[in-house]
Amino acid sequence: MAADDQPPPTGPRAEEEWLAAYDPRAYTPVAVTVDVVALTLRHGGLHVLLVERGAPPYQGCWALPGGFLRAGEESLDEAAARELAEETGLQSASEAETRLCRLHLEQLGTYGTPERDPRMHVVSVAYLAFAPDLPDPQAGTDAAAAAWHPVSDLDLRPCGRSRTAGVPADTHGGGVDGRTGPGPLTLAFDHARILADGLDRVRAKLEYSPLATAFLPYDFTIPDLRAVYEAVWDEKLHPGNFHRKVLSVPGFVESTGTTTERGGARGGPRARTYHAGDARLLHPALLRPAREGTADDDAADSTADDAGSR
Repeated sequence: MAADDQPPPTGPRAEEEWLAAYDPRAYTPVAVTVDVVALTLRHGGLHVLLVERGAPPYQGCWALPGGFLRAGEESLDEAAARELAEETGLQSASEAETRLCRLHLEQLGTYGTPERDPRMHVVSVAYLAFAPDLPDPQAGTDAAAAAWHPVSDLDLRPCGRSRTAGVPADTHGGGVDGRTGPGPLTLAFDHARILADGLDRVRAKLEYSPLATAFLPYDFTIPDLRAVYEAVWDEKLHPGNFHRKVLSVPGFVESTGTTTERGGARGGPRARTYHAGDARLLHPALLRPAREGTADDDAADSTADDAGSR
């Protein structure tokens, strides 16, 4: 075998030498960020946490809370929790643990088209977060303002702004419950797409998982639970049918054996209280009213197909 045909050296020593000579500058740099779709119920409606960007790009535009991963210092989950704590004003670890102890945090998806950020190629790992009684937001150091915005006020179409275009004139707002001028609010970067994906995920998961209980305090009533479904699905539900369906799903909710201190707004008996059960999947699923007819049609078509094949 010729000298040039000798295999490269192997073993720990060779690995160390290779790493010592490795030059990461040989590759195009890519940054990693996290963006958080934080949802909660306020005033009976579904709200999302947004921040007003205090610096370019998209200065003055509203965006999902997020930031760059602290490379070598934190995991993606830790970065998402940090960004959420900063924008909700929970800088103290003990306070965050107390107020966000029931926080549901899960990865939503990864977004990495080259043109999504005008600074450089930035890959964002998006997260979904929701919990009951999330506090009033306080803008972090890199934001001009932070606010809970009704989802119904937002334009979830792509922003459509080029890298050199100016800031849209109707995107300024502020306060605890953000309000804008006429017309829906547009979001910076590709955050409209990320938010739309997050809403699709939550609406679907409410059908087959007990996720709705994450929006509620530990003890709740069936009307409280129905209010979550109505706000997220943006549909009115029949109270009696909803009550029956919830109690027919094994492990969805468990009775606390107690009732509310007072009756309903119109009087009447005090409502029974429940807490989340141990179910991880809902069977049967709670389908959205618009999908119930489709499911019935699918079942009928399947039955017809089976009959025709006999």
